[in-house]
Parts: sequence; C-alpha cells; structure tokens
Amino acid sequence: MQRTKLTVTIMAVLAVILMSSSSLCAADKERVLHTFKGTDGGGPDAGVIFDDAGNLYGTLQGGSGSHIFGAVFELMPDGNGKWSRKVLHVFNNKDGWQPIGGVIRDASGKLYGTTSLGGSANDGVVFELTPGANGKWTEKVIHNFSGADGYYPMTNLLFDTAGNLYGTTETGGTATACPNGCGVVFELSPGSKGKWTEKVLHDFGKGDDGRNPCGLIFDTSGNLYGTTYFGGTHNSGTVFELLPGKNGKWAERLLHSFGLGTDGSNPEASLIFDASGNLYGTTLNGGVNGDGAVVELMPQKNGQWTHRVLHSFNNDGKDGRFPQGVLIFDRAGNLYGTTPYGGSGSGCTNQFGLCGTVFELTPVANGRWTEKILHSFVGNGSDGVGPYAGLIFDSAGNLYSTTFAGGAGLGLYGTVFEIIP
Repeated sequence: MQRTKLTVTIMAVLAVILMSSSSLCAADKERVLHTFKGTDGGGPDAGVIFDDAGNLYGTLQGGSGSHIFGAVFELMPDGNGKWSRKVLHVFNNKDGWQPIGGVIRDASGKLYGTTSLGGSANDGVVFELTPGANGKWTEKVIHNFSGADGYYPMTNLLFDTAGNLYGTTETGGTATACPNGCGVVFELSPGSKGKWTEKVLHDFGKGDDGRNPCGLIFDTSGNLYGTTYFGGTHNSGTVFELLPGKNGKWAERLLHSFGLGTDGSNPEASLIFDASGNLYGTTLNGGVNGDGAVVELMPQKNGQWTHRVLHSFNNDGKDGRFPQGVLIFDRAGNLYGTTPYGGSGSGCTNQFGLCGTVFELTPVANGRWTEKILHSFVGNGSDGVGPYAGLIFDSAGNLYSTTFAGGAGLGLYGTVFEIIP
C-alpha cells in the first residue's frame, strides 16, 4: 500500500529504464489507446469503467501545470479505432487532491469517487460529478474527511441497492495503534437537498482485526468483504467480513490472517466472488517466492474459510511480480490480472524492473491452475509501464486498463491500453 510513497522511486527507476533501453517493439496484442502528457494529467493508478455508449472513464493522480492536483477523464471511441480524450474535471486541492481510486457510475450517469488528500481538512474527499446538457460536468464534494472519520481514501467506492455509498480509508479513525489511525469502513447515505451523511461502520486497529483496509465487495446477503494490508495474527494483512445488525451496527469477522508460511501477505486489492461463493484475490508479497500470489478462500460448513494459493509469481520476475490489482473472471471461469513489476519485455532487464504483465490463470485438473502471460510491457515506456489496476472486459472480450507511467514518446505519465485476444 502507501502507493504515493513509491511515486518518486518509480519515476526515478523509470527514468533510468527510459535512458538505457532503445527497443520500441511491443507485443502485437496490446494497443495503447491514449498516452497522457502531463498537461492533460498523468499517473493513472486505478482502472477504467465503461458507460452504455462504450466510453471509458478514469482518474489521474496528478500531472503538470493546472493538472497537478489530479483529474477525471473520459475516452471516446470514434469508430475507426481511435479514441479522443476529454477532461471532465480538474481538482484544485480545495475540492480534492490526488484521486488514487477510480470512479463508479450510477443509473443517471453521475460519477462518484474519492481523492486521497485535499478538501477542507486535507484528509481527502468523496466527490460527485454530474453531466450537463452542454457537455460540461459539475463537481460537488459530498463529504470531507476529518481524520477521526477517516483519512486518505484510496480505493473505489461501492453502491448498495438503496443508493448508499461504501468505501474505506487507509488511515484515520480513532485507534491509537497506528500513528494516524488504522483506517475505517464508511457509509455515505443520500438525504434531502443533495446532502449526504457519513457513518463509520468499522474502526480498525483495536485488536487483531487488521489495519489499513483496501477495497470492498458485497455478497448476495448484503454482507461486506474486504482485505487489510497490515494487521491480523501475523501483521501481514487479513480478509474480513462485516455483517449488518438490526441496530444499525456492523459486526466484523476475521476470515483469514496472511503471513503464515507461503500463503501470501499484504493484500492490496479488492476481492471477487465466483458462482460458488469462493473468494479470490492477490497479495502484493508472499507466496512461495515472496513475489506475490493469487489466492482463493473457500467457505466451509462450520463457518470457517479454507485458504489456498493458486499461483505464486516466480522469483525471476518473468511472469510478473507484486500484483496489486483486482482480478476478473471471464465466462469460462478463467482469471485475469496485472502485475506492475517483472515481465519479459525487451527493456525489462531484471526482475526488479518497473515493467509489468497482463496474465491469465486457467483452472485445470485436480484443482490446479496454469498461468499464461498475455502481455509483457516493454520496459522502455513505449507501451506503458506499471499496470497497478485491474482489468475490465468489453462485449467483444477485449481487456482494458491503465499503466501508471510510460507511453508513446517515452513519457512518464501513463497510458490507457487494450489487450485484443
């Protein structure tokens, strides 16, 4: 976690890669849809989402000039294979700064997201973007965090069926076990006259319940599931469940503590369910080689959950290292994800290089899974480097996401890319 602390290091490493590598060839299945130039924002950390018309939306952590505090963008296909970019909102610190998480969309076309910093207390905000008839978008801050109710939100929001928003903050809350609090799970409920009310559902750090929560998902019963980066029995992260009670309070249940043996450690991404109710996710570290893993949690009849590692990334880095994005299933039950480091791209000279991969995991006999690399980023920046975010499918089976840095012209500001099967 703590992605922003890595930014300076990432840019420094990438600058060395850009100067030392001259190969510009990229795998023929990857296509860069847009390269950010700084003046239109840069550093996309989250993935993208589609609207009904096939337009893509995402966030940018920063950029240069007027975009230094971050932005929300839209990419629109022209039907001839080209995409045009539109900036929907540029943050100014007072209304937010550094959106690390992505946006979600409601039925009316409004976009919702968070910024990790900025706002009235500089502790981050939740924002709403409303489209206008003239193509302009209006931003409204619907919540300013103030520390005790959360600080530094950096993951995507989530709607329930009643239109309430749910999310996490990496730090903040009232626990004293962490210098700035250990993070919270919060709910925002819409009220009259466009006002939203925040409620803290769980305050981490008051036991072995985990610290520094990541993204959330719902099950069909309305329970919330998530991961924490630290905390738990071995201080290597947890998987937790929050169950709503009749009195409006939520009870937390610890499903798994990471860090025992080679089971993975430090999960940073949200989880996903399969049709049988099993949970799947990634861990940034751990696994057999310490370079991260893909894991599964299976519910048992006694209420316990069984954990297993589906794939440990190799210590030579060629199949990727340190996965941090959410996974995605296709209709056949295969898993897809990204790693921001490693790969076999021609400019990625060793396993520590900021390059990255797009991978597929296919289930085979006896509960085993086999990995296939769909794309290794070149490492000189031309096709992007550092895909932190998860992937999404379009209706034709193409995959889309972002890279944190790189792009055509050897830029440092990142890309939106497509993988065509």
